[in-house]
Amino acid sequence: MPRGASPKREREYEKLERKFKKEGRYKGREEEVASRIVNKQRAEHGETKKYNHKPVSRTASRRKSSRARSTSRRTTRRTSARS
Repeated sequence: MPRGASPKREREYEKLERKFKKEGRYKGREEEVASRIVNKQRAEHGETKKYNHKPVSRTASRRKSSRARSTSRRTTRRTSARS
C-alpha cells in the first residue's frame, strides 16, 4: 500500500487479500489485485494527490430522430421488395 493510505484503506486491503487467498481467487496475484482495488477506490474518492479520478459516467445512447428512422425504413423496404 502507498504511504499516504489511511488506516481504513490498509484494513480494507488486508481484508481483501485474506478473502482472495481463502477463496483461491487470483492465485499468486492476491496482493496485486487487492492493492489495485483499494487504489482505485482511493482515486475515486479523491484521496490521491496526483490524480483525481472520477468513475466513468455512462450515458444512454441517443435515439434516432423520426426522420432518420423513416429513411432507414424506406431503404429497407425497397431492398427487400426488389428481391
